[in-house]
Amino acid sequence: MTQKNLVSIISSGLSKFGRLEGKCSREIFVEAAKEAFEKCPNLDPVKDIEALFIGHMGESFEHQGHTGPILADWAGLLPRPAIRIESACASSGVALRMGIMAILSGMYNIVMVGGVEKMTHRTTMDVTEFLTMASDFPFEQWNGITFPGLYALMATAHMHKYGTTEEQMARVAVKNHHNGALNPKAHIQKEITLEKVMSSRVIAWPLKLYDCSLISDGASCLILTNPNIAKTFTDIPVHIIGTGQASDTIGLYERDELTTLKAGRLAGREAYKMAQVTPKDLDIIEVHDCFTIAEIIAYEDLGLCKPGKGGNLIDQNVTNLNGEIPVNTSGGLKAKGHPVGATGTAQAYEIYLQLIGQAEKRQVSGAEIGLSYNVGGSGASATVHIFKRG
Repeated sequence: MTQKNLVSIISSGLSKFGRLEGKCSREIFVEAAKEAFEKCPNLDPVKDIEALFIGHMGESFEHQGHTGPILADWAGLLPRPAIRIESACASSGVALRMGIMAILSGMYNIVMVGGVEKMTHRTTMDVTEFLTMASDFPFEQWNGITFPGLYALMATAHMHKYGTTEEQMARVAVKNHHNGALNPKAHIQKEITLEKVMSSRVIAWPLKLYDCSLISDGASCLILTNPNIAKTFTDIPVHIIGTGQASDTIGLYERDELTTLKAGRLAGREAYKMAQVTPKDLDIIEVHDCFTIAEIIAYEDLGLCKPGKGGNLIDQNVTNLNGEIPVNTSGGLKAKGHPVGATGTAQAYEIYLQLIGQAEKRQVSGAEIGLSYNVGGSGASATVHIFKRG
């Protein structure tokens, strides 16, 4: 079998992530779309883009549903079909996969995929309630558990089974804040110390304030084409060579074990097989570090190490920016931010920049193959995509 280019990325865009006061989601998405259009002058968006696939989790944040045509309108893409996709925090990861499938079907040659969320104008209590809708209502929400609590259960199970420590989780936060400090679009652009993480207030033990990702506003997008026409628009396309998606029970109480995300493992397995690569072939990875324990579990589920050894990778600096396999060079959800609908394609945006050599201070030298891993909720949904420099 020969490696196949499924689709090609010819441009990408990302808004600033953070507390974007006075802007609603449609305005934020326009920032991302504008960047993507300006970076690809050979593209005529109105004539060339044939469909729009948008990840957007929550109507509750802005009391606004039916966001697909709104974003198509504000991005100047009417009357093209616009499809809104909801898969919790994996919404735009799934939107990316839908865009890939649309091109592979032969129906379209050029599509835009992306995501957006506006969250910071709501109280922390409101945001917590809205996000918790991605967990099981009668058996989790009803009993008062939130996502920090759900991931704390995973963390304590991992600690009990494998000896993972609070310090190892804290080192994930320190690493990602270091990377975020180099990213001009990150929500938090400052470094933190191990001591600061360890002394921050407990949210849901063992997870502390700095173990948790941010409530952010932001948008991201990619322009995908049939690989046969990619060079019409750019000299350096990035090809997507593997895609995987899987689902698991929405409730933790129904799972066989809490120290792994089965959907993530299966999505990764599918993507690796399709791309004909192994974890050893990867030069750069963006993973879903909604909580620091999630990054450690991701190392294991993606095959970077054996189960239970994820903490060792962070102790040994393997996943640092200058390490053997840099993870979350963007700062991750932890520092770059986590506007939930935008996260999946924001991860792909970072991989794209790295593979075309435009990641500036956080550039990984010689990066040619990358992977993004996007999780929905507590792991009921997961997508994995593998990218290769053209």
